[in-house]
Amino acid sequence: MVQPDSIKLYIEQGMSCDFVNVVGDGQHFEAVIVSNEFAGKSRVQQHQVVYRALGDRMKSEIHALSMKTYTPEQWAEAGR
Repeated sequence: MVQPDSIKLYIEQGMSCDFVNVVGDGQHFEAVIVSNEFAGKSRVQQHQVVYRALGDRMKSEIHALSMKTYTPEQWAEAGR
């Protein structure tokens, strides 16, 4: 069973991130991801960047992943 730390590592290895936090129960996961790679992209495009970083793991290991994506500027504006 995949663990949140593994998903965090997969994301960090697949894309440039300023911050990643993943929580979950082994089946369903929630992620907060901050990356410059999201700049100028729609929310759907941002999620596609993350899906590409996770690759085939989204089909096999990860049952469900909800995510909140931010650029570093958006993250700072949110007061994080």
